[in-house]
Amino acid sequence: MTANQTPAAKGFKLGSTLYSFTNEWHERRFGFEELIAEVARRNLGPGLEIIGFSSIRGFPNVSDEFAARFKDLMAQHGLTPSSLAINADMALKRGTMMSIDEAVAYHVPQIEAAAKLGFPVIRSQFAAPAEVAIRLLPLLEKHGIKMGPEVHAPLNPNSPPVMAYREAYAKVNSPLLGFVPDFGCCAFALPATYIENLRRQELPEHLIQLALEVWHLPKDAGWKRQEFARRVEPLKADPADVSALSVMFNILSPGEAEMWKELIPQVVHVHGKFYDFDADGNETSIAYDKILPVFHDGGYTGFMSSEWEGHLYMRGVDAFDMVAKHQALARRIIAKHTGQAA
Repeated sequence: MTANQTPAAKGFKLGSTLYSFTNEWHERRFGFEELIAEVARRNLGPGLEIIGFSSIRGFPNVSDEFAARFKDLMAQHGLTPSSLAINADMALKRGTMMSIDEAVAYHVPQIEAAAKLGFPVIRSQFAAPAEVAIRLLPLLEKHGIKMGPEVHAPLNPNSPPVMAYREAYAKVNSPLLGFVPDFGCCAFALPATYIENLRRQELPEHLIQLALEVWHLPKDAGWKRQEFARRVEPLKADPADVSALSVMFNILSPGEAEMWKELIPQVVHVHGKFYDFDADGNETSIAYDKILPVFHDGGYTGFMSSEWEGHLYMRGVDAFDMVAKHQALARRIIAKHTGQAA
């Protein structure tokens, strides 16, 4: 079976982001073209998301030769460019933040690169104020490209930065401006493998348990960091340990699948965040059996990039195998939900 024969989830399309293969890339086991070829060989498309600054030397400058070669690779392997991840880098200059004009100018060549490479969607970042996105709309219209910031934990659809964008979008009412949900906002637990990694770092068990207790509270990440610090203060904990454990409040956050419902019409791409699986092939910290039906029933028909983030703390694990498990899970869930064969 070739990449473009891979069965797709009903209602929306599957794909991979090269971010999942960070270890394979950093350890130089695969080059850029080899990663693309392996994604196709293992039927992990048809969508392919890349990260501009980490995947393309000299980005956002893209040569004619590179653009032509990339398009040839897509055709050769039966893959489809799904999303190009770009950066806001508002604090690029030490000690100062970019002005709106500077931020707009910083985004322009990245959007031009997406157009040159044939990407229909751009994943942007909330670090840039909503006004930047609005100012870029004429350029997006010129190229017919959709753009949206990633709603990543600890944010959710109703967080202040997201609401600021939603309010700005309502004024221009453009189908090219939207959002990129990251399913790490819908966790019900932290991965056991992540907790095991904390123990390997010899962090005190009582502090780990205290941090997990705070993580489950229905509050935002800033509140949780302060609450955790308040609770550990009498324990005279090592500040380095407190800092290391506080990271958990940002990588995943508790959330219900239903919170995405009203945002789905503005979703331009999806990051299917995942970490690990149980013996039955279910993700151990994110309830995909609840999330995917919400997006299917909401009418989302774009791509979901399988985004394995276990590479942050897991070594010796084949990321391609992990992505394959994630896509198999997605097909099973949608097939069961729709009553059709996977």
